[in-house]
Formats: sequence, structure tokens, C-alpha cells
Amino acid sequence: MATNVMDTLRARGLIRQTVYEDELYQKLGKESMSFYVGFDPTADSLHVGHFLVLMAMSHMQKAGHKPIVLLGGGTAMVGDPSGRTDMRSMMTKETIANNVARFREQMSRFFSFEGKNAAVMVNNADWLLNLNYIEFLRDVGAHFSVNHMLSAECFKSRMEKGLSFLEFNYMLMQSYDFYVLYKKYGCLLQCGGDDQWSNILGGADLIRKKESVTAYAITFALLTTSEGKKMGKTQKGALWLDSKKTSPYEFFQYFRNVDDNDVENCLKFLTYLPLDEIKELCSHYTETTVDGAVVRSYDKAINKAKERLAYEVTKIVHGETEARKAMEMAKGAFGDGNEMPEASLPSGITKVVDLMVALKIAPSKGEAKRLIGGGGVTIDDTKIDSIDAELTPSQLAKGFILHKGKKTHLRVKP
Repeated sequence: MATNVMDTLRARGLIRQTVYEDELYQKLGKESMSFYVGFDPTADSLHVGHFLVLMAMSHMQKAGHKPIVLLGGGTAMVGDPSGRTDMRSMMTKETIANNVARFREQMSRFFSFEGKNAAVMVNNADWLLNLNYIEFLRDVGAHFSVNHMLSAECFKSRMEKGLSFLEFNYMLMQSYDFYVLYKKYGCLLQCGGDDQWSNILGGADLIRKKESVTAYAITFALLTTSEGKKMGKTQKGALWLDSKKTSPYEFFQYFRNVDDNDVENCLKFLTYLPLDEIKELCSHYTETTVDGAVVRSYDKAINKAKERLAYEVTKIVHGETEARKAMEMAKGAFGDGNEMPEASLPSGITKVVDLMVALKIAPSKGEAKRLIGGGGVTIDDTKIDSIDAELTPSQLAKGFILHKGKKTHLRVKP
């Protein structure tokens, strides 16, 4: 075996929690292990939150381990309560089948399905949809304590608003998935996002109780900003991996414009760049202490790191040709080096028309209104379609990019 993959994942900050860590470390260093990650097909495309998990899986396959991609055609009929404040909308079998097909297509970019440790795709609809409920309760439900389940974070967070019995079954179903994959493929390791910890432990415990063998778990970091908020939300919604839902250029621009403090983690999580190269790209900063906290201030060299980040992630998701096109479009719009002019948000201004005049994007309110009426003004990814449009609280607090036509682009800082 090559370098132990846990060392690689830890060095990149990807691992959050494990069980039987020392024993798992030894096994991953000595033998090829089958491991699985589940994806519920609740949309017709993967999004950037999945991207981080797919990259972790890719590192594991490159280290000699065998990925099992479990598509939740069965569990999607119930819906995972983890990280949610309300119940998922119910989907038809036909919608789920379509989403599964789209996931299969997109995941083929990340894994090799040939060779010694070829990835395998399975669909839990194959064993969940035809279960006999009474037999399932006797065979699986008997091993779960309701008191213990209610202490799990995925359920505790839902108790105030109400947790349906339908959703309460989700942990049993996911745990049963792990058991089936152990029986069918000898799989003893489940991986997933850190919000899946309780569900993953449920499966490992089920295998231990039914088969008297040790099963393992790894959870990966969630893709969040330095402020702890989930990344991948745009004015249009989620940042999708499907080029028809989020264009390669929009995808490139999202990462070109991430906050300075998020660049290093994104490079570690979402690219294959060596860590010493990432360190060099993100080394141009000064540190000050504000209210007891260390604050980094990056100089303009961070823009080169952002450009490299945007190129690398777009290349992985959409291919090198599309990544080069997106970079050329960005340079054509923002000039060589992809550095955008900046301005501070004028005090007291909330209307887009007034902003354009104040920042000299338009010579007068009349011209600003004409530009908006002609569809020539965009803020971030959202076209301004009303001459009375006002900046949102988020834009006022965090800043934004103001576009006039295809050639004038200005980063407005709060």
C-alpha cells in the first residue's frame, strides 16, 4: 500500500470523526478496504457539498481502496432528517429513478470503474423497496434502542417542530444498508459528511451485534466558510455540478470570488494540489489580534490563489477544456491577472440606481434606469429587472460584484 490514506485526509483537514481509529489506521495501511458512501437522489444533480465527499472518496481510491457508491433510491422515499428543520417533500418513484440516473452520470467523472479496486455503484431500492415490514422490525429494529436514537443529534434538532415516524425509520434503513453491503461486499467502513455521524454509528453497531465483527466509520468535514456557514449558495440557489444548472463559467466565478479566508481550505478540500504548493499560494498575509482573536489580512497575491482554485475545481468537475474557457472569459472581463477593480459602498445608499451614479457606473439616474430597463445590469448572478431595485441586507453587509454589460465589472465592498 502507498502512504496511509488517513494521513492524507488528515493533512488536508478532511477527517472529523472516526471509531476504532488506531485499528482502522492499521487496516487502511496494510490492505485494500471496501468503503461506502450513500447519496440520496433528492435532486437531479449533485451539488458542491457532495463535491467535497467525492474528493475524499477519490483520495481513498487512489490509495488503493475500493469505493462503493450507494444511491439511495429506497431511502429517498423516506427522507433523511439530518440537518433539516422540516420534513422533505415526498417524491415519486419515477422522479427518484431519473435523479439516480443523473447521479450515475456525474459520479463517473470522479471514480474509475475499472481495474483492481474499481468503484461499484449500487441502489438501495434493490433491497429496501420489497422488504417485509414485520420481518424487518424483528431482524433489524430489535437491535435499536429508542432512547438511544432520540439522543442522536439528527433527531434532537427536530423534536421541537415534530419528527414523523416515517423519518424516524431512516436510521434503521441506513444502518441496514451498511449491513447489506457488509454481507454482499465485505464492506466494513462507511464514510460520509459529519452530519451523518449518528446514522453511520447505527450501521456499525448493527453489524457488530448481528455478526460479532468490528465495523468502522469516518466522517468528513462539511464545506463551510470560515464563519461556519455552508458554502455553495448563490443568488440563484445551490451551486450544482450539472453544467446545465450552473454553467462552468458561473462555477469558476463562484470560487474565484470566495472570501480570502476560505481559499486555503477550499484548495485542500477540493483540489489535488500538493500541500506545500497550497501553503505557498496562501502565504502572503499579515496577522493582527482583534478582541483576542487572530485575524489574517491577505495582500493582492491571494487573487492568484483564487484563480488557481477556480481553475482546478472547474477542471475536475467540467474538464480541462471548460476550465480554460472559463478562465479566458474571466480574464477577458476583468483584465490580465483576473483582478477586478474595487470600490467601497457609499454610506446611506440602498437603491441600485443611486449606487450606479455614485460609483460613476452611469452618468445619471436616467442613464442608470435605461441600462436596467435594457437588461444590462447584474449584481453577482442576478439580473436587475426593476429601476426601483434595492440592495439586499446580505449585499449591504457582505459586498457584491456589480456588472454593467459584458465589460464593466466592479467589486463593491461594504
